[in-house]
Parts: sequence; structure tokens; C-alpha cells
Amino acid sequence: MLINKLLYYITGFIKLSPVVSESERFEKKTMAKSPTEEHPQKAFGWAATDTSGVLSPFHFSRRDNGDNDVTIKILYCGVCHSDLHSAKNEWGFTNYPIVPGHEIVGIVTKTGSNVTKFKEGERVGVGVIVGSCETCEICEQDLENYCPRTIFTYNAHDHDGTKTYGGYSNIVVVNQRFVLRFPDNLAPDAGAPLLCAGVTVYSPMKYYGMTEPGKHLGVAGLGGLGHVAVKLGKAFGLKVTVISSSPYKESEAIDRLGADAFLLSSDPAKIKASLGTMDFIIDTVSAVHPLTPLLALLKLNGKLITVGLPNKPLELPIFPLVLGRKMVGGSDIGGIKETQEMLDFCGKHNITADIELIKMEEINTAFERLAKSDVRYRFVIDVENSFSQ
Repeated sequence: MLINKLLYYITGFIKLSPVVSESERFEKKTMAKSPTEEHPQKAFGWAATDTSGVLSPFHFSRRDNGDNDVTIKILYCGVCHSDLHSAKNEWGFTNYPIVPGHEIVGIVTKTGSNVTKFKEGERVGVGVIVGSCETCEICEQDLENYCPRTIFTYNAHDHDGTKTYGGYSNIVVVNQRFVLRFPDNLAPDAGAPLLCAGVTVYSPMKYYGMTEPGKHLGVAGLGGLGHVAVKLGKAFGLKVTVISSSPYKESEAIDRLGADAFLLSSDPAKIKASLGTMDFIIDTVSAVHPLTPLLALLKLNGKLITVGLPNKPLELPIFPLVLGRKMVGGSDIGGIKETQEMLDFCGKHNITADIELIKMEEINTAFERLAKSDVRYRFVIDVENSFSQ
């Protein structure tokens, strides 16, 4: 989930984020060089070049490994819904060509002279961000994801003004501060989506106190985010109820993912019986939907936390908040320290995503299916076996 999208809403649908503004300032500096000439290190991936969002083979370049850098051979990359939005410019700030991908797992092939955290041959991860100012109050709190100068893994500009390209590619070079240790016991393909989907639900669960064993958590929406939220909720010892508009997901929620209960949002009788029973709801739904029914499910002092980012504003009724002293909040991925904490937690509890593994040449079909929510529950690209090395 991208901070730029939130800024897009906050500024009245005007492109006004500091990252975009910085990118525009750097445009003249780099426009004379083609993607293959920007840096010395040759790279290959798949990119979208227009609003059709169709991806095709793309040659570009990566910077040489600096003193603080880690060069990574990419093994797997998850396919996030943000990748589809960005490829089609549905959020209004895509800078083509774009190589998507911010759920990266790979092997370290080179480290800089100042790198102390990683060694060649180690398995590592890279998530949604690859840079920030590193000096502001926000960064000092290990919340780099909220830094006004956050550098995203793709569709952004690095400190030197060159574009960032994502994980639908063979290699990536990243500052060691933004590289993550990947647990040895987790499958690298099924674990890749944790680098975005995992921390997107883990961070609000930690921040808003959704970790007290025995409390009742509602998970609205059972997709890429929701199914991981169910697994995390159970690992925290919560009672978990999946809230969905799709009746066929009941067996998946309970039998496959281990949820305690399933609530069909179109069943008035079941909704009535569940009013005021939940301590928290994490709302992962990305489509426009009413909040009133969800607020009604909360107990006194209940919390509704949204992470789904619909493409249009939602109505927020005030009376349920006031009369029930309820809270509506939000959250956007997590900082590097918290993302590492999430990976370690998932390693301890053996939590991964449920995935469909695809080859790079299947990405356009995967995008078509993703747009229809036809995936259980996350596509992951087998990068290593898709590209000849």
C-alpha cells in the first residue's frame, strides 16, 4: 500500500506528494539518458509502458554496488494489487516505463565495504520502500514508511535522481538499511507477499492493540490482505471472524485458514446476532463499501482500522462513533524495524501467504485475473526460473 495514494486523496486528487515533486525536479537531470544508460550494471525485467498496463520485456540498468549497498539476485516477487493500479496509472502518478514489484525475496550476491548486516549467499527480502531521508523525526522513530521523502521500490526517484524499478526483474541494488533478513524456515515463494501484505496488516494490529489473546477480531474481506490477517490474528491468540459478501468463502475461512467464524454481510439475521460483539475490525476491502454495518458490529470502544484503500472516498457516519466511543483509523505498511519484526514473528509461527506461482510471461494473464479477484490469494512470480541468467 502506497503513501502516495493517501496523499493523492488528501490533496484533493492533485499530485502533490514530496516524492513526486522531487521526481519532477530530477526529470531534466536524467531525461537525456535511456534506462539502459543510467547506470553501469545491466538489468532485465518486464515493464508497462502505457495505461494499458500490459507488461513486456524491458532492458534497463542498476547502479553499481556502493559502500552501503547490497546487490540481490531476485528469486521471487509477489504480485500486489498496487502493481496493477500503478501499471494502469489508476492512481494518476505513474511515470512510464514502470517495472512493478515490491515483494522481493532473493540472494545477496555482493555487499559494500560498510555493510555489516548481510553476507553474500544469504537470503533476504526487500519490501515497499528502498529509501528515505533517514534523518527526520519520523525516520528516527523507525517509521521510514511515513517519511515525506520516502523512496518507493518502483515508480519513484532515488537520491541521485534516477528512477527506481521494482522486483519484476533479475537483480536489484538496495541500501542495507532497507534490506530485510528473511527467515530460513519460511518458503521464499510463499513468504514473499509478507513484505507488503504481511506488514500491511501486522502493523495496525500491533499499533492499535489487536494482539490481546481472547479478544474478538473481525476481518472484513478475504483476499490477499485478509487471509494473512486471519493467520496473524490466530497466532496472536484472537478469536477471528471473517466478514465477507461471498458465501463460498466460508469453508475457506474456517477449514483452510483456521478462522473461528464466518459472517455473511448480506445475511440480516446473522448480522443482527453479531451486533456489538467485536473488539476490532481490520477492513481490507478495496472496493467502495458502507462503513455503518461494520461499525455496528463493534463493542463499546471498538476500533475499525482500514487498510484496503478504495479508489473513491467512503462515507463516515459520526453518530455510531460518538454513541459507542468507537474509533476509525488507518495504517500504511510499516517501517523497516517493524517489517523485520513481522518476518521474525511469521518465521516463529510458520506463517506464509497462500499463493499461485507463475512465470514472468504469465503476468498479463495474472493481472487480468487479479482485476477480477480471481486468485487464492496472491500471485508470486518465479523470477529465477523465468529469466535466463
